[in-house]
Amino acid sequence: MNETSTETLSVIVEREIPYPPEKIWRALTQPHLIEEWLMKNDFKPVVGHRFDLRADWGAVDCQVLAVEPNKTLSYTWGAYGLESVVTWTLTPTGAGTLLRMEQSGFRPDQQQAYQGATGGWQRFVGGLERVVAGLE
Repeated sequence: MNETSTETLSVIVEREIPYPPEKIWRALTQPHLIEEWLMKNDFKPVVGHRFDLRADWGAVDCQVLAVEPNKTLSYTWGAYGLESVVTWTLTPTGAGTLLRMEQSGFRPDQQQAYQGATGGWQRFVGGLERVVAGLE
């Protein structure tokens, strides 16, 4: 019996976006585009790269875990005691791309962070869609 294992919660946002995965990938991995829909950053799509996401309220410490161009991007997300993982999955569909974002690792005692992320990611993904729609 492992007493240190606790069940964690995940925030999942899924949207079908009428653009190819390559276009969405650009908005997920180019720092100037990430800044438009998420936060200021020093992101590079390189496994092991450490980067910060910065906003008026503070910063998020991150490290890239997985990069599969136009398919999967995963990075850690650490802020205010929250140690989580954000994973983006792009799946081509007949009408564009199914975009799936999952932030996993919320402990049961982190309800405020979980609720904040639930609303926050809806807004961020909406912003991502707007950025992608504006790309040439």
